[in-house]
Amino acid sequence: MGYTRAELESYRDATRPDLVETGVRLLFVGINPGLWTAATGTPFARPGNRFWPALVQAGILPRLPAHAAPLGDEDRRMIFDAGIGVTNLVARATARADELSRDELRAGAAALVERVDALRPRAVAVVGLTAYRQGFARPRAAAGRQDEAIAGVPTWVLPNPSGLNAHDTVATLARAYAGPARAAGVLA
Repeated sequence: MGYTRAELESYRDATRPDLVETGVRLLFVGINPGLWTAATGTPFARPGNRFWPALVQAGILPRLPAHAAPLGDEDRRMIFDAGIGVTNLVARATARADELSRDELRAGAAALVERVDALRPRAVAVVGLTAYRQGFARPRAAAGRQDEAIAGVPTWVLPNPSGLNAHDTVATLARAYAGPARAAGVLA
């Protein structure tokens, strides 16, 4: 399924529900939905995004979901059965995360604390170091497990899987994502 630039732009500022259900063990937190995500309703939907391939390579998911389109029931069930869910710091869709203001990130961080407190996952994995630093006012935070938990839940800050983040590969993302997955009991 492809979209024209104009079609994608029509989704700017749209919001989509989280991909999460009760009993989630590992909650992944993106920065905000991209326009592909807003169009499809699927987190990390943009072609070339490495989130889903990294989850498969890490062994968190058994196969790749049809992520560049709306998720079907079978793919949603596979994700939920794996014990994972996906939310965002900021709900508003943009073409790039750098379009978000610091105030939006701070408000999103406060709302995330409430979501984590309500969901009570075993681990939280924020995929976006700069957004985490700005949202939680922790300018010196480094990637990896954080000293400060979110709502008492162990928290990791991990590399963003966007193709704009050229430092990481599917393999390095898979290794990074496996840490909180083991802590959450998603991986052995």
